[in-house]
Amino acid sequence: MSIRVLLADDEKLILGALSALLATEDDLEVVGETAGGVQAVEMAKNLLPDVCVLDLSMPDRGGISVVRDLQVAQPSIPCVIVTSHTAPGYLASVMAAGARGFVPKTTPARELAAIIRTVHRGARYVDPVVAADAIAAGDSPLTRREADILALSADGAPIDMVAQRAALSSGTVRNYLSKIAGKLKSANRHEAAYVARRQGWI
Repeated sequence: MSIRVLLADDEKLILGALSALLATEDDLEVVGETAGGVQAVEMAKNLLPDVCVLDLSMPDRGGISVVRDLQVAQPSIPCVIVTSHTAPGYLASVMAAGARGFVPKTTPARELAAIIRTVHRGARYVDPVVAADAIAAGDSPLTRREADILALSADGAPIDMVAQRAALSSGTVRNYLSKIAGKLKSANRHEAAYVARRQGWI
């Protein structure tokens, strides 16, 4: 019996190529494709695939959010996250959400097929280079709230707007951002956001 796979990636060229390559595997069947995270959740609920392969970053809803939703709606469906963003901090977020696999988009299709089989059997798979980098980088020094506030301010929005987004006072946001900059040894929030993004902490 074939392993039924759902693919979600907003880069349509990659989505099409991946679908075509996986279709050449005798024991894999691509039962659905989508370019968005919202639709990926709905398709997974309706199609009940054996494995979901999800892009980490999609415009409407990223792979981590999709995994969290499916952990509630269909926890028996294992998910593999594929990404071009392999900063060390992403690994902890991906695995904490409940994903069973995390691999870079540079992974060959034949190798990805083997990883899909691995997670379908109930095991986990993390790209060894990503895992080694995560161990070397250590944990994020930011709390979850600090990471959220830094992410809300990373586009350079005025403090008042960030405060609205975070449902906090402007003074509280300034205090958070000052503390964050200190933790990351950054001159300002923009530099802090750059550092945090490179590490995958936001």
